[in-house]
Amino acid sequence: MRAILALEDGSVYHGQAFGTRGSACGEVCFNTSMTGYQEILTDPSYKGQIVTMTYPLIGNCGVNAQDVESWRPHVSGFVIRELSPVVSNWRADFSLAEYLEKNGIPGIEGIDTRALTKKLRVRGAMNGFISAEDVSDEEASAKAKSWPGLMGVDYVKEVTHATAFQWDERDEQSANFKLVRGTAASDIRNIRDPLPAADIPIVAYDFGIKYNILRRLRQRGFKVRVVPATAPAAEALRSKPAGIFLSNGPGDPAALDYAIRTVGDLVKSGIPIFGICLGHQMLGLALGGKTFKLKFGHRGANQPVKDLETGKVEITSQNHGFAVDADSLPSEVGVNRINLNDQTVEGMRHKRKPIFCVQYHPEASPGPHDSTPLFDEFRAMIMG
Repeated sequence: MRAILALEDGSVYHGQAFGTRGSACGEVCFNTSMTGYQEILTDPSYKGQIVTMTYPLIGNCGVNAQDVESWRPHVSGFVIRELSPVVSNWRADFSLAEYLEKNGIPGIEGIDTRALTKKLRVRGAMNGFISAEDVSDEEASAKAKSWPGLMGVDYVKEVTHATAFQWDERDEQSANFKLVRGTAASDIRNIRDPLPAADIPIVAYDFGIKYNILRRLRQRGFKVRVVPATAPAAEALRSKPAGIFLSNGPGDPAALDYAIRTVGDLVKSGIPIFGICLGHQMLGLALGGKTFKLKFGHRGANQPVKDLETGKVEITSQNHGFAVDADSLPSEVGVNRINLNDQTVEGMRHKRKPIFCVQYHPEASPGPHDSTPLFDEFRAMIMG
């Protein structure tokens, strides 16, 4: 079936449809990762976005039920050069097309993703419209132009879990997989390494939290209670946690007045805090700084980040369209990591309080594991 992708500047791309036979608006962005499309689809930070994969062949691994990052996929649409006709991974439960159809997400293949990516790099991320329905070029362009965009919109309330819960109480989801030769095929997908005791209680704020963050926290001995984004600080502190974790999430951080107030109250409490991505931005705003929208964002698995305290460079996985303005931060907040591509803020540390945060995703492990020690640093901070 024919599919169409239109941008707000009037550009129109035609290709073949896969996934659901529907339509959607969103901000069109690109991700440079060669693998990990399942994690991208289910990352809540992509709410309201139509994601373009720059790697040309997508779908060869299929989709499985174990590697999801959230309770459902959140992208508005999916754009690729070529959909693999074969699913060859032994862990696959669905093909990519089946998964998108099951979850109501339209996809388009067969377009020149190189040309689209170049346009987005030059012009910046743009509003768009994707459809597998009978829509004319003019109608598609009009819908792309009329979509209001991400600025000032709260998508966090749409992706956060509605109620609080304890993560992985039975220790069935958090341990690393372990491959054992000679194991029966029915069991091989569920063999895992042992976990340490969960001896440190913390509260994790769910602004759109990725499940692998929760897995990494549990692997470091944290007993994690997850609370909705709207939970006031008093509710989080009621269980007397040893620390607070602030998660990633979608959209414009400046639109989340309630979350900024909550994080400000948590900062005043003196409790150790660790933030990732949107959590990093929330801390920046709560501590008196400002955020701004990047031209086309950082989305990929090979972003170089320099640790200004050690001089080391980490190769990181990232997914964000907003950043903290370094010049707006008060003197008690130090920038300790920067992006080597554009010099934007990638990490901050409070000079007097036990608070630190990073803009990237240390849990994602796109090949390098350069950033995973940050979870150990959080534990060490709490243990004093």
